[in-house]
Amino acid sequence: MSAQSFRRDSLTGPIFAWARKALPTMSDTEREALEAGDVWWDGELFTGNPDWSKLLATPVASLTPEEQAFLDGPAEELCRMLDDWRINWELHDLPPEVWAFLKAHRFFGMIIPREYGGLGFSAFAHSEVIRKLSSRSIAAAVTVMVPNSLGPGELLLRFGTQAQRDYWLPRLADSREIPCFGLTSPEAGSDAASMIDRGVVSRGIVDGKETLGIRLTWHKRYITLGPIATVLGLAFKLRDPDRLLGGEEELGITVALVPTDTPGVEIGRRHLPSLQAFQNGPNQGRDVFIPLGNIIGGPERAGQGWKMLMTALAAGRGISLPSLSAAGAAFAAYTTGAYARLREQFHVPIGEFEGIQEPLARIAATAYQLDAARRLTCAALDQGRHPAVIAAILKSQATERMRIAINDAMDVHGGKGVIDGPLNYLGNIYRAIPVGITVEGANILTRNLMVFGQGAIRCHPYLLEEMMALGEEDRAKGLERFDRVFWKHVAHSLATLLRAGFRSWTGGLFAPAPLAGSVTGYYRQLSRYSAAFALLTEMALLTLGGALKRREMLSARLGDILSELYLLSAVLKRWQDEGRQESDLCLVACCMESGFETIEARLDQVLANLLNRIVAVFARLLVMPFGRGRRGPSDELRRRCARLLLEPSAARDRLTAGLFLDGGDDGIGRLARAFTLVTEAGEITRRMRKAHVRDRQLARQQNLITDAEDRQLEAMERAVAAVVAVDDFAAAEIASSFKTRVERAAS
Repeated sequence: MSAQSFRRDSLTGPIFAWARKALPTMSDTEREALEAGDVWWDGELFTGNPDWSKLLATPVASLTPEEQAFLDGPAEELCRMLDDWRINWELHDLPPEVWAFLKAHRFFGMIIPREYGGLGFSAFAHSEVIRKLSSRSIAAAVTVMVPNSLGPGELLLRFGTQAQRDYWLPRLADSREIPCFGLTSPEAGSDAASMIDRGVVSRGIVDGKETLGIRLTWHKRYITLGPIATVLGLAFKLRDPDRLLGGEEELGITVALVPTDTPGVEIGRRHLPSLQAFQNGPNQGRDVFIPLGNIIGGPERAGQGWKMLMTALAAGRGISLPSLSAAGAAFAAYTTGAYARLREQFHVPIGEFEGIQEPLARIAATAYQLDAARRLTCAALDQGRHPAVIAAILKSQATERMRIAINDAMDVHGGKGVIDGPLNYLGNIYRAIPVGITVEGANILTRNLMVFGQGAIRCHPYLLEEMMALGEEDRAKGLERFDRVFWKHVAHSLATLLRAGFRSWTGGLFAPAPLAGSVTGYYRQLSRYSAAFALLTEMALLTLGGALKRREMLSARLGDILSELYLLSAVLKRWQDEGRQESDLCLVACCMESGFETIEARLDQVLANLLNRIVAVFARLLVMPFGRGRRGPSDELRRRCARLLLEPSAARDRLTAGLFLDGGDDGIGRLARAFTLVTEAGEITRRMRKAHVRDRQLARQQNLITDAEDRQLEAMERAVAAVVAVDDFAAAEIASSFKTRVERAAS
């Protein structure tokens, strides 16, 4: 008997037998979700020893001349057409001329290739368009993002038959067809396996001929573009009780196209999603018959719907809502910095108060970080990667951090952000926050179950292959496969233990890092924390096994560490890609120090909650031998970040690049003009403040200012007053507005 055979039979065999019994059952939806997408930089982070050269070699996300021309042309023109107050409070819809413009310029066909009549845009161009629109109107941004994200177009491109592509894609590209996608039903939100929407393979009559098809019954809700859609992408459970397809009776979740004018389709009335005016509503179908050819991908794709959806969502989730969130944070940085510069209390700009500088710094760093992660993820998508775990990280983290940034902005603006009206540029994006938090996988679900739960299996170097071996029906074949990978896993675990302990005890001083100038030390710390994360992953899997699936709070904390590692990697990549801008170093440092503080807090919490206390004490000795040492950004670092938002600079421009900020005479336009006038008059106001003179006439009499400077200050004061002003309405006008709003929504 060879040594390998002895090992397999005497050592691996008992472990294999125990693991097969201990391995929890996996639902079809879980298995298909795991198989969706692929692994990218998240896999490197899971190894505990990331190869930074792979990250830095990722091409920078960029636009083609045609894509840039679209942003500078139709996208810019569209933003000028949008009046968010009118859209949300008067029309409760996009105006007819905006709908016509969207269709004419093929905004709904951005992802559709040129050969089918679409724009053929890259993921980054798609993201840039959503970013620009989001800074002007959430309703318009959501209307554009949905057909270009999870929907029939994406699914047809990936899984449709050639005949389906040839017919549907040109019609979607030029908006002859308006698509929506029906997934969520009242009985099943995140748990798609619980949906009761059903299709039964049967025979029916189409165009006077007997046809083999599907008889559908469904009830969906929360469907964006549903009230105006002409074609519905529908997810349902398919059964074939008479075995007309020659296979199983229960075929599983399937996706098909259903024209909304098909007999039996009922389009419901509209929902009002968090006071946003984008089209959204329920629909249902009773005894709706469609041919088998309506299944996306044809009959051979029957039962593969969940995997198809998860694969498409792995891309869409990483683009649309992260783009909106990054735009929201950047918009908060632009507006809040400007407002804090021109708004005075106690005769000084409020931006000079440290209590204001703390949220300003947080907003600035968040804007820098979210846009870094957005760009990096788009770069991966444009290289043909579909990293499902990273997309989940980005969607959940971006929307959560946008919530914090917008809340901070509202706090600084005070009453200016609270009073609604055409001059309020923050209120609508504040109300939109729950939409981003909830859709495309609610953040509670994503954080507690998906990021680490899916990541630990997909991204771990060996775990998925071990699980596949354990699930083999042929025991001998499974044992052979398990034996090959299990001992590699053991060697990896021992190497991770030594690596994590060495890097933690030496403070990461000798951890691998590229030569990256001022930020080299940050790479070393990320290498250190990656090793600590990998070790705790092994410890959690070893001590909890399949029970880790039910320890959601523990899983969420491990997911938070992975999320921070990815977002911080993106920050360093952005700094490198933008030419190592020295003026941005304070933003990089603020992001890193905040992230390190969070990582150490989560490491501490995981160790405190591991059930096996012996293992927990041992692991703490290895990864946190000196306790928690990170306390977040220093006060001076926060002050430096805040100052970037208070004065015009190239660094400030980089934070807000790509937003639409030319608002004419609306709130954002007034803010921009006032900020320019205030900063241009900075030297004059400092001179007067130093002399303890506030009145312009007195300053003129004392020759502190010239006549020209007096006129400059007068213009500045008028501009500031226009910004500080808020809207007011007659009581009858408000009552009429709400009555009209309800009537329009009901219709």
